[in-house]
Amino acid sequence: MNTKGRSDEYFCTFSRSGIVEDTRTGALAFLWQGAALAAIGAAALAVARTASARYAIGLAALVLMVAAPVATFLVLQDQAPTVPATSHPIVAAVPLNQVRAPAPHGAALNREARILSSSTLTWVVQLWFAGVILLCLRTAGGLFLVGRLRRRDATPITGELLAHCRELQDRLGVTGAIRYCESLHLDAPAVIGWFRPVVLLPLSALTGLSEAQLRTVIAHELTHIRRLDAFFNLFQVAAETLLFYHPAVWWLNQRIRAERENCCDDAALALCGNPSEYARALALMEEWRVAPSLAMAANRGPLASRVARLLGVGEQRNDLRSASVAFGVLCLAAALFAGNTLFGIVRTASAQTSHPTPVPAPQVATPNPGRVIVVTARRLTPENSAQPEADPQEKESGKRSSYIESLKEEGFENLTADQLIGMKVQGITPEYIHAMRAEGLKPDVDELIGMKVQGIGPEYVREIRSLNLKVDVDSLIGMKVQGITPEYVAEMRKLGFQPDAEQLIGMKVQGITPQYVEEMRKLGFQPDAEQIIGMKVQGITPEYVHNLNELGIHPDVEDLIGMKVQGINADYVRSIRSTGLTPDRDEWIALKVQGVNAEYIKGLQAAGFKPDVEDLISAKVMGVTPAFIELARSHGFKNLDLKKLALLKQTGVLE
Repeated sequence: MNTKGRSDEYFCTFSRSGIVEDTRTGALAFLWQGAALAAIGAAALAVARTASARYAIGLAALVLMVAAPVATFLVLQDQAPTVPATSHPIVAAVPLNQVRAPAPHGAALNREARILSSSTLTWVVQLWFAGVILLCLRTAGGLFLVGRLRRRDATPITGELLAHCRELQDRLGVTGAIRYCESLHLDAPAVIGWFRPVVLLPLSALTGLSEAQLRTVIAHELTHIRRLDAFFNLFQVAAETLLFYHPAVWWLNQRIRAERENCCDDAALALCGNPSEYARALALMEEWRVAPSLAMAANRGPLASRVARLLGVGEQRNDLRSASVAFGVLCLAAALFAGNTLFGIVRTASAQTSHPTPVPAPQVATPNPGRVIVVTARRLTPENSAQPEADPQEKESGKRSSYIESLKEEGFENLTADQLIGMKVQGITPEYIHAMRAEGLKPDVDELIGMKVQGIGPEYVREIRSLNLKVDVDSLIGMKVQGITPEYVAEMRKLGFQPDAEQLIGMKVQGITPQYVEEMRKLGFQPDAEQIIGMKVQGITPEYVHNLNELGIHPDVEDLIGMKVQGINADYVRSIRSTGLTPDRDEWIALKVQGVNAEYIKGLQAAGFKPDVEDLISAKVMGVTPAFIELARSHGFKNLDLKKLALLKQTGVLE
């Protein structure tokens, strides 16, 4: 018999199973440790009043979660028992090359048990490792996308917008070199990079946001850089990768990211002010939402909660906050109890494996032949087989179903504790669910809570649907949040609009009233629902239109919105006309987009040129400036027109 091969196998299995056993125990211990830390964090987050405090609490809890399994593993390694030589002579007392006889029968059984346990534990560790690999691949893909955004079609911005960015950077005290680029592949401003950050400003934001809105959004992104949020986000990704199997880690990371955006919102508003304009900007960018998870984007985070917070609307009631704290403490107690029990079981099992107790031989009792056992049987009759009648009060209590059972009867099963608490706090009853279903709605738990919070009842649903509006649960909640009534809908229809639910919400959000519509129509505009929303978003007022009309400019709706987006006002028109130019309606926007101002025109005129509007736009696009004209003349070039100067600039001859 090859005892050496068997003893080598025994030694390797024993050594490997110890490490894997400690790893498995650490992973199991983190199940209750993570739940306990999440419960403590939930209670602390509910008590904290500021976003910065909640953000710090969330990060501290995440650091403790990452440290918990490592600490458990190290403790188990330090407390690993030393195996006596008499218990396992093959491993501890006798060298492997001197074994002559097989292990006893009991040791062989113990060895087979260890081999089976080690195999199972190895599979658990391998499954965890496979999950880590998959999430690492996901992170690598995100880094690749971020790198592409940084290199692909990112054009540095110049002119007045760059000056605004530098001003905001100085006011926030952000040091270091920061690039500001225009991107064609993003729909919301974002920060990319850790050591050399880049602020990407998409074309949609540059053209779709007002100057005040854009300044606040840029301040939000610069705050991310000042707070080093990119590094903390990378730490969160690493925690999610290593501890992916615990839901508490994902929940906590979601809260941290939400509070991070709240912190940046507070800083941006402290610098730029105007919460309502910033809320409108967030609402617009939510519709454009395209950004990688590793980028710090301004439209990241839950939109409804951020907008409500910016506008000072409390989303959670005090009783729900108290219920969250109480539930967090309850989860903590349950987690500690379960963890203590689990740790005791593991320690007991470990002790039994290290020091097996011999099983005594079974002993069979010899019956006493002189003893007679008499067994009597009773015949069951209808009289004596009847069970005692239950108490009438118990019968009545059995008929009454609990709140959970009543929800199950309505089809809501396997609800979480948070869902049950939310439904109970809001007073959602089976009758309310029946009433909503009778109106043709099939809301889920979250939608039910949202409808009840906003006070949506069957009467409101019937009134809205009587207006031939096609609405779902989300539309109803949005309309109720914005205070849309049947009277408001009727007023808009009298004015000739036929808005759907989304357009109604947009009109109400922007504060469009019948008076505003009538004033715009008196000025000659006949906008549809989308156009009137765009006019109001850009802050077009009757005074703005009057000023343009007095200067002889009569744009249509689309041109009016474009002129307002680019910041064309009466002062800009007068300054351009002071140079002798009279652009038409379409040329005003082109001039402003390229950054042509009166100083630039006067500089070209002083250099001997009398350009028209098209020449001005071309020269500005090519980068021909009065300084470049002087440079060309210093090299002996004379009698050059703007087209030749543009070719010199484009070819780089003078550089």
